[in-house]
Amino acid sequence: MKPAETDEAQRTSPRSSGFNQPITTPLKTKSLRILRLTAIWEALRVAISSLRSNKLRTALTLVGIIVGVSAVIAVVTIIKGLDKTVATTFSSQGSTVFTVSKRPRVITSREEFIKFNKRKDVTREDAEAIFRLCSTCWKSGIAVSSVEIVKHKDQRSDSVVIRGVTPAAMFDIDAVAIDAGRFWTESEGERAREICIVGADIVENLFGGIAPDRVIGQGVNIAGRPYQILGVLQPLGKIFGNSRDNIIYIPYSTFQKSFGARDSLVVFVQTASADQLEETQDQVRTIMRNRRGRVLTEGEDEGFSVESSDVFIDLYGKATSNIYIVTYLVAGVSLFVGGIVVMNIMLVSVTERTKEIGIRKALGARRKDILTQFLIESVTVTAVGGAIGVLTGFGLAYIISALIGFPLLISIASVLLGVGVSSVVGIVSGLWPAWRAARLHPIEALRAE
Repeated sequence: MKPAETDEAQRTSPRSSGFNQPITTPLKTKSLRILRLTAIWEALRVAISSLRSNKLRTALTLVGIIVGVSAVIAVVTIIKGLDKTVATTFSSQGSTVFTVSKRPRVITSREEFIKFNKRKDVTREDAEAIFRLCSTCWKSGIAVSSVEIVKHKDQRSDSVVIRGVTPAAMFDIDAVAIDAGRFWTESEGERAREICIVGADIVENLFGGIAPDRVIGQGVNIAGRPYQILGVLQPLGKIFGNSRDNIIYIPYSTFQKSFGARDSLVVFVQTASADQLEETQDQVRTIMRNRRGRVLTEGEDEGFSVESSDVFIDLYGKATSNIYIVTYLVAGVSLFVGGIVVMNIMLVSVTERTKEIGIRKALGARRKDILTQFLIESVTVTAVGGAIGVLTGFGLAYIISALIGFPLLISIASVLLGVGVSSVVGIVSGLWPAWRAARLHPIEALRAE
């Protein structure tokens, strides 16, 4: 080629003229971003329009997603509320209280009951020995309980828990407070007077819910014996649908006089700090073993139970962990079925819109554009199902919490989990239909009937 021709070729060459050189100006970058956002918005608009035009199909697609997400949201919300209630209830005595009793407070089989029932009773003398010899015991007391009918004039209240306690420090250990009136004094308790402290339910059921201070000094009949009300307790609320306010406290000596000696006592011990709990439990065990003259061999039963409130919290934790597992399995199956339904519906949609895909490809749509379009449709339907499932789950949790009586704890994390998981299901289940749509040849798509 001649020099003149070479120069002319260089002047007219696209490379030399810069036609194929990338333009990286801020204006072009902003324009590309706007175009991408516009394409995504258009894909979302088309997806919503497609879902609205096939209402029955959309509803069937949503069912599996809604059921799965609702189950997870409802159970997580309910369990969190129960967690708070149980932790507050069983830890109300704090991490510094434990009990000494004949039988453990949780018995899981008939064989265990028979075994523990053969133990010796925990007596008043055992309790007094613990009070006297335990150097790290801060507060101590004993308690016994019975369930009785309580009356006032022509009103009655059934299944009232009558709790006989001594000394007055037991009120501090039980973490109950006075709403009106007062607790009895030590001398009043020792003289076995017919006096009592009543819970809020007693005021409501027997006195028509009048002001607590108007109940002070009035009488109630407990198992046929008259008692004078000294005080009214502050409400404690419900747990698992059972009221904690349907209770009456009386002095232990009065309990013995009215109901006779019970088979065994429960000794309550409180330490000054949580750090002393284990040391104090060891001291109490030693005192009880010495009183019974026993030297234990490895694996032998002590003959008594020393327990803190952790035994209930551990039992509850094991129970709820199983509930979580079952719920997640149910939700997983529902979401899996929902994902299969979404995949089939999207495959049907691809078949119905084959010509549309061909036209879009003929007009310059890339595989990525088609893939994005159908993925957005799939994620949209599952995200909508997830949102409905979240609302439904919270609704179910609200109804159940109102019936059972515990706080409802709404977690933002569970909302994000519900919508996020459903969106992931949409991506996974919509990937295959979207890939099939993206691989359609434009000519074959246009020929489809």
